[in-house]
Amino acid sequence: QVQLVESGGGLVQPGGSLRLSCAASRTIFSFNTMGWYRQAPGKERESVAGITSGGSTNYADSVKGRITISRDNAKNTVYLQMNALKPEDTAVYYCHADSVLAGSSSTRRWSFDVWGQGTQVTVSS
Repeated sequence: QVQLVESGGGLVQPGGSLRLSCAASRTIFSFNTMGWYRQAPGKERESVAGITSGGSTNYADSVKGRITISRDNAKNTVYLQMNALKPEDTAVYYCHADSVLAGSSSTRRWSFDVWGQGTQVTVSS
């Protein structure tokens, strides 16, 4: 099964920026939707942004205008560019793929409901 590995989290001051990366462990040939979720302490996991295979994007109202999701097909990577960060953005950020066809040129396999291990984002002065 393909694995998703997040990176790029850290500590940033309010108003700062971070770019999170979600790299797939295998070549992605097709997917339905990939996205980013976050979970703050004591709160439920929530959707932040998503991108479809056709390139359509969607964002939570709380991050619109500040966060951009994008993908690099050649690198099998999805990014989350976060600007104008606020303390309430503090959370563990998770990458997710609802369905993804990945593997090698000779062996491909569909995986469903795939989650990364998460990366911590802390916004504090």
